[in-house]
Amino acid sequence: MTTATIASEKYHVRLQNGRHEFLSDEPADLGGADTGPAPDELLEASLASCTAITLRMYADRKNWKVAAIEVTVTLERTEGKTIFTRKISINGEVDEEQRARLLQMAKACPVSKSLLAEIEINSEIS
Repeated sequence: MTTATIASEKYHVRLQNGRHEFLSDEPADLGGADTGPAPDELLEASLASCTAITLRMYADRKNWKVAAIEVTVTLERTEGKTIFTRKISINGEVDEEQRARLLQMAKACPVSKSLLAEIEINSEIS
């Protein structure tokens, strides 16, 4: 569970999940103070970090010689559609077959699965 709290300071949001406290904000050109990632950037970060962790776990389990994994995610909204572009860079001794398997694993990370599944958002206000 994550809780977002915003007071009167535009658009500074304090996020807490019980173990960590972090911030979200809007950039200055949108009226914020840019004290943290914007909400869309947090969504990009969620997919990027889940992908990187999933690939690291898989490479470690297979004992593949992967020194570093870099995942870049961008989000674009166009014509009523949200498009995520994920670019993965593997630094290590992996062949084409291993790269193909890592790409499959990236598509199977939990955040990818959530974003590709049917989504339902239940909301209430008190």
